[in-house]
Amino acid sequence: MSSLPRVQSVFGQRTLLLTTAALSLTGWTLHALALHRRLAATQRDPLTGLLRRDAYTARARRLLARHNDVAVVMVDADHFKQINDGMGHAAGDTVLAAIGARLTAWAGPRASVGRLGGDEFAVVLELTADRREQRLAQLVRMLHTPVTLDDGRTVDVAASVGAAAPASVGSRDLTVLQRAADAALYDGKHSGRAAFATAQHVTVPSINGRRAGRPGTAVWGRAA
Repeated sequence: MSSLPRVQSVFGQRTLLLTTAALSLTGWTLHALALHRRLAATQRDPLTGLLRRDAYTARARRLLARHNDVAVVMVDADHFKQINDGMGHAAGDTVLAAIGARLTAWAGPRASVGRLGGDEFAVVLELTADRREQRLAQLVRMLHTPVTLDDGRTVDVAASVGAAAPASVGSRDLTVLQRAADAALYDGKHSGRAAFATAQHVTVPSINGRRAGRPGTAVWGRAA
């Protein structure tokens, strides 16, 4: 009879230990999830949900290293300052968010889609040469679709697109490809079509991987 309380006591201690361990594990898991969410938040642009520059660059370089058929696409919103000045910054934010959503839908989940700053975006994705023209034309159509604001107003939008591929420019370096795509973009600015880079676009003077003289370029900073 006297052994029963001891058995119950031992059983109770084991239950307490298991419960404590489970609570500790649960607490650690919740802490890890919170850290993961905070880390993910620092990698994403809060307005568009696209990758920030560093996260975009890291993912883009992995894609370039792993796949042969890859394209780098640079995108600039056209007349964006006029939207901000004429319709307000809230309207401009809605347009940027819409561009981000359209780029994400177009590129797919395996691509690297980033907002480099302001109204400048970049995409690195798998894209074969035989589908390049069709896919880039599709992107231009998507980016030229009007955006409806929360108050019902409609904004006519457009974007210039430049693209480059390793085989066309003779390099798999992300900075070189972005420079070529950016130069091609400005060759076709406001043309309503995507411009594809050749090896000649690599020779265009650049700062930090972007065409020299474009708004926002500066001597200091990291090439990406």
